[in-house]
Amino acid sequence: MSEHRRKPPQPQGGGRAAARRGQSASAGRRAAPRDATGSLSDTYGSGGEENQYEGRAAARRSTQRSTGVGPGGGRRRAVEPAGRGPGRGRGRAAPPGKKRFIDYPRAGRYGAMRWVPSWRQVTGLFIGFFGCLVAAAGVGYAVVAVPNPAEAATAQNNVYYWSDGSQMVATGGEVNRQIIAYEKIPKEMRYAVMSAENKTFENDSGVDPMGIARAVVNMAKGGQTQGGSTITQQYVKNAMLDDQSQTLSRKVKELFISVKVGTELEKEDIMRGYLNTAYYGRGAYGIQAAARTYFGEDADKLDASQCAFLAAVLKGATYFDPAGATSIDPAATREANTKRATERWGWILDEMVKDNRLSAADRAKYPEFPEIQSPRSNAQLGGQIGYLVDTAKGYILNNTDITQKELERGGYEIHTTFDKNKVKELEKAVNKVRKENIKPDQRPKTDTHVQFGGASVDPTSGAIEAIYGGEDATKHFTNNADVTGAAVGSTFKPFVLAAAMTWGKRDPELGETQAQDEVTIVSPKSLYSGKNNLKIKDYQGNTWTNEDDKEWLQANDDDESYGSPPKYQIDLREAMRVSANSAFVQLGMDVGLDRVKEAAVEAGLKEDSLTGTSFPSFSIGISDPSAIRMAGSYATFAASGKQNDPFSVETVEYDGLKRFDHEDIADPKRAFTSEVADNVTDVLKTVVDEGTGTSAQLTNREVAGKTGTTDGNKSAWFVGYTPQLSTAISMYRMDDDESNKNRTFLEMYGTGGQETIHGASFPAEIWHDYMEDALKGVAPKDFPEPEPIGVIINDDPDPTPTPTVTESEEESPEPSPSPTESEILPSPSPSETCRNPFDTTCDDTGTTVTGGTDTGGTDEGVTSSPTESEDDSRGNQNGGLFGGPSG
Repeated sequence: MSEHRRKPPQPQGGGRAAARRGQSASAGRRAAPRDATGSLSDTYGSGGEENQYEGRAAARRSTQRSTGVGPGGGRRRAVEPAGRGPGRGRGRAAPPGKKRFIDYPRAGRYGAMRWVPSWRQVTGLFIGFFGCLVAAAGVGYAVVAVPNPAEAATAQNNVYYWSDGSQMVATGGEVNRQIIAYEKIPKEMRYAVMSAENKTFENDSGVDPMGIARAVVNMAKGGQTQGGSTITQQYVKNAMLDDQSQTLSRKVKELFISVKVGTELEKEDIMRGYLNTAYYGRGAYGIQAAARTYFGEDADKLDASQCAFLAAVLKGATYFDPAGATSIDPAATREANTKRATERWGWILDEMVKDNRLSAADRAKYPEFPEIQSPRSNAQLGGQIGYLVDTAKGYILNNTDITQKELERGGYEIHTTFDKNKVKELEKAVNKVRKENIKPDQRPKTDTHVQFGGASVDPTSGAIEAIYGGEDATKHFTNNADVTGAAVGSTFKPFVLAAAMTWGKRDPELGETQAQDEVTIVSPKSLYSGKNNLKIKDYQGNTWTNEDDKEWLQANDDDESYGSPPKYQIDLREAMRVSANSAFVQLGMDVGLDRVKEAAVEAGLKEDSLTGTSFPSFSIGISDPSAIRMAGSYATFAASGKQNDPFSVETVEYDGLKRFDHEDIADPKRAFTSEVADNVTDVLKTVVDEGTGTSAQLTNREVAGKTGTTDGNKSAWFVGYTPQLSTAISMYRMDDDESNKNRTFLEMYGTGGQETIHGASFPAEIWHDYMEDALKGVAPKDFPEPEPIGVIINDDPDPTPTPTVTESEEESPEPSPSPTESEILPSPSPSETCRNPFDTTCDDTGTTVTGGTDTGGTDEGVTSSPTESEDDSRGNQNGGLFGGPSG
């Protein structure tokens, strides 16, 4: 053969050479060991394949492959050229080992590309996920059941317990419901609900995708789960008694049931189920119970206007029941709820006209809001029980994660702080005063609409041990122990004194912002003017003017002035004893009304109950805190400045498991130093010992307290305490007729046969009678002895003792005491000493001295010259606006 003849190209890895090599291997030549050549092809199995032969069997298989002869003698397709395995691109070797079912991370890719899935993988994953969803939906649809309205009508009671563990009442979860047929439900009611809540109800599938999306987004943001937005979803939500948790799983379950209900039930059945299970407030479940509760008639007798109101209440009875629900939310007042209900009622009627479900002519028949019956409670809630339950409910809803809907379903064991005996004694004390003095038949113009309220708080813990909410919770529906709008009057003055002893009197030469070391802490011995019609000035000495640019002249009760002319100065203890308004109004201006407000809030009053904080009269009690909060704030003084928020529920249990424990949220704090609180207490003891509150004195017990009456004699208070118990009593007149949409406080001139009503009269009498019985068996305990505090404002430094009269003393304008004054302040023997270190009749040695002086210090905004009409002889009389007469 010519050397120049071109040889045909030999197939790589195949052909005769490969066959010869295969035959040689099969003849017994041992295969080269793995990695013998060290070439890259050895690693991937390309090129020569000797490294893959493992014994004779492997050699025979290799020969068969290379020659194309199968085991049966037939020829097979020649092997692929080296480097081209099945299913792989040219030049890419197949990886060794068994092929993976899911090629991820992807073989043959490098770097970040190994982790990028192929389009086949993405498509497969999506199809698999969607298939799982379909399967899960099918299973969910199959396992859920359509709710039965009759089964949904059952619910458990809540059981309330007294503080001693005995059962108070089993109620609160009571279900006032009667299932009625679809034909008994007025078409106006069905139309009102559809126009208000679900206009497409008759045609939709029962599920609102947008509503579900909103709920998912809200949950993703960490907010609360949202309810269904269709009538079908609302019906399912109402009927799910076995699971009331606000969780995603519950919402998914609701979705499946809603889909099944929308598929399997007729619209009439869904509407009937919804209206028969919905909650309308006042313990009424279902349209029939609601019709009886609000209108006193059967559901099939309701007109379009009444139906529109019931549809409005479905929005939330707490905020749309005209009776109000301040025990649940202070914003749910009767006035606010009536306004909301009236607006929604009118809107629903108008929407019914727009939706062609009510004619314009029929709409015109209802220009006025329908007349609503007064709430009528379960008979078990009569007397004080209903008020106690309302108070406990409000506390639970405002301080736990238990929702109103869950509480209405029942099944809770609620252990309250209420003392059975104290509640009984407080009610008895009020009834005694009412029976003996309030006679509306004899004095209809003065003794009608008289209301009392009261509350007792344990100073050591804040536990509310007793309340008086009114005559009967099934007849009088406002809880008088809660916020009523009755101003507290002079019972607010202790907060002014506490602010003066905590933050002090501001320096008139410095600006608005003054550091603590730039103010002067005020002593109870500090002197202020008790002059009637006192010209009030700010702390810099500028005369305060009202909105009409007229000078602010502060009056005292009955136009009385206290102290001796020309300055009429009295110390703060005396000002508190006689309840002189002028002294505390000016003190509040010197300290700063913002500081007075801060002291009241620190003591325990709610900030939203404080009004008029920018006017001088703020210091004399134009605000209207509740009796509970007043008792709690005075308890702060009784506890030497330690403040505990009032609470009415110790623990809540459900299915034997504790859902709430007050100990977990109890947060006592230091509101005032013990020096401040104990000095306030010592001053308030003077009010009871020899001031306006003497009628509140208890047998062998120390008592501190304050009387209060408002301008126009429209409310009267007595708030007082012992070391073991703090109690507030209020009295006022207010028409409680539900049909009266403009209720106002009425004057109490002549009420109970008295010329005027003061805190020292009926409120103090009730307080005394109740406390005597409530503390029976409790050992008397004294208040802590107060430490000296502050400096004497508006007084000259004490003169240096000398046996002769100094020139400065001779120039003193001190008047000679009259015989009457000498009788009031008799001279003691030299051996007598002052028991009270803050008595202004004491000298530095502790010996009682007589007389007094109106000299010394600067005026501090006090008018020095009296008017011609003022009489010096009235200076030592008791009384004063918001204080009342002594005794």
